[in-house]
Amino acid sequence: MSGAAEEADSPPTHMSEDSSGSSSGGRRTPDLRGGNNGGGPRASSSAPPDQVLENVLESVLEFLTAARDRNAASLVCRSWYRAEAQTRRELFIGNCYAVDPRRAVWRFRGVHAVVLKGKPRFADFSLLPDGWGANVKPWLEALGPAYPCLERICLKRMTVTDDDLGLVARSFPQFKELSLVCCEGFSTLGLAVIAERCRHLRVLDLIEDYVDQEDEAVDWISKFPVSNTSLESLMFDCVGVPFNFEALEALVARSPSLRRLRVNHHVSVEQLRRLMARAPQLTHLGTGAFRPEAPQGGAMSVSELTPSFAASTSIVCLSGFQEVNPEYLPAIYPVCGNLTSLNVSFASLTAEDLTPVIRQCHKLQTFWVLDTVGDEGLRAVAETCSDLRELRVFPLDATEDSDGSVSDVGLQAISEGCRKLESILYFCQQMTNSAVVAMSNNCPDLVVFRLCIMGRHRPDRITGEPMDDGFGAIVMNCKKLTRLSVSGLLTDKAFSYIGKYGKLIKTLSLAFSGNSDLSLQFLFEGCTRLQKLEVRDSPFSDRGLLCGLDYFYNMRFLWMNSCRLTMRGCREVAQRMPNLVVEVMEEPNEDKVETETVDKLYLYRSLAGPRDDAPPLVKIL
Repeated sequence: MSGAAEEADSPPTHMSEDSSGSSSGGRRTPDLRGGNNGGGPRASSSAPPDQVLENVLESVLEFLTAARDRNAASLVCRSWYRAEAQTRRELFIGNCYAVDPRRAVWRFRGVHAVVLKGKPRFADFSLLPDGWGANVKPWLEALGPAYPCLERICLKRMTVTDDDLGLVARSFPQFKELSLVCCEGFSTLGLAVIAERCRHLRVLDLIEDYVDQEDEAVDWISKFPVSNTSLESLMFDCVGVPFNFEALEALVARSPSLRRLRVNHHVSVEQLRRLMARAPQLTHLGTGAFRPEAPQGGAMSVSELTPSFAASTSIVCLSGFQEVNPEYLPAIYPVCGNLTSLNVSFASLTAEDLTPVIRQCHKLQTFWVLDTVGDEGLRAVAETCSDLRELRVFPLDATEDSDGSVSDVGLQAISEGCRKLESILYFCQQMTNSAVVAMSNNCPDLVVFRLCIMGRHRPDRITGEPMDDGFGAIVMNCKKLTRLSVSGLLTDKAFSYIGKYGKLIKTLSLAFSGNSDLSLQFLFEGCTRLQKLEVRDSPFSDRGLLCGLDYFYNMRFLWMNSCRLTMRGCREVAQRMPNLVVEVMEEPNEDKVETETVDKLYLYRSLAGPRDDAPPLVKIL
């Protein structure tokens, strides 16, 4: 299940043909609980013919790795359903509330890796009430007894406490990999338990997590046992508290297999040089602060730091640069020629700062940057990085009235110079249809196109026309498109294009767009593979919501906020679709007056029914 920790487009793991379980729980399942534990085909010279066929089928299914392919295979017939369950090693759950954990472990007996997602993406923008849920504890309590040989867990947007991390350490004696992405609720105390008790740990990746700040942080790095020399990846750039650098240096020195290391902003360039000397084999490096520890007078010079990068010939992915001092950027020149990925999205660097670096990155395939790079810096990317596949341009100031430094000029330059582009996320304040049309013509292999015009209802900056034709060109010309984010002044015409041509779109995000409920009708009727629909600050009402009644069961979720929904419309959806969970979220109201309008709606399919851990501000209809 490679890539399942990202914002994957594959659907949640199929659990059974219906939510009641009648198609799986009422039949006899040979050997489902046997000692084979899903560990490959069972050989027996006296096995009946149908058992022999099932053993052969299991051998074939072992080669199916994609979750979508496995889901399809499990629907063929009962024997395929059983065989697929026996051979699945990696379990992907796209919504932790979509299925009961006990049901999942009952069906899949030989799982070695679990990927579990919790909150919807808008949790990243503080749009969910405090204590919304997505607690990992019920899952860990079910996984522990069922999978004693579990080796890998990846959690995204889950609530994870220190006790939960302790449960992981106690439950899985062969545990090797833990990845926490955009999670919250834990502290360095929990990290210390993982480091100390998971003796076979190879991967500990903490990515964009919200680690509880503490007055006295636990010295968690020192808890890695001296006997642990198998560490391959350690990422903790999001852990903001100080740590024991000497312990980290010793850990890096005794980890010859370490390939990925991302440190936090408490690491200076002097300390970074010491770490690089201990681990010349690194392929992925997160630099930390990238500034000297001492005042300018006694600081290490660029010429002293440069040899460390010159000796690190294996580095292909570079990130970090928190609190960066641009004067030290020339030190990374020796590795730029080999870089395939560069992330400077934590540094407000200008085109003047970045252009000398970019000019040497001819092999770059992934580039993340702040909009302070400007159109001029993006032009340098276009002229140098012809092999670029992914570009993300984030805003330094995400407010609607900010002065963005990139525009249609930079987007058009990228489209002309980076024609192999497959994924783009682009925040800006102004755009033109012609630039978006150029992108669609020059980059037909786009799979992801996310254009975020931050101002509300911004038209084409030159013509004043809606952005309909630009987004229409994207869906018409980019035949591989599966993820689309739209914004700006858009009318129903744009959504008619998306519904007509966006047949492969699985994830669609709308902001400040549309002019009637007809827009949603076009989407529901036309985008037949739509899995995730996110809508915010758009003029859609109950009528538009009810257009989706025939399609909601085929989707993973629908999120709507700051639209024109009412409680009456949401209740109608809940009544007419009892197998969906319909959650409405209220704003804090001191007067405790129930209003008819609905600010936030989260609708998702579930085999488990409504959850029982919703906070008071979440009402399940």
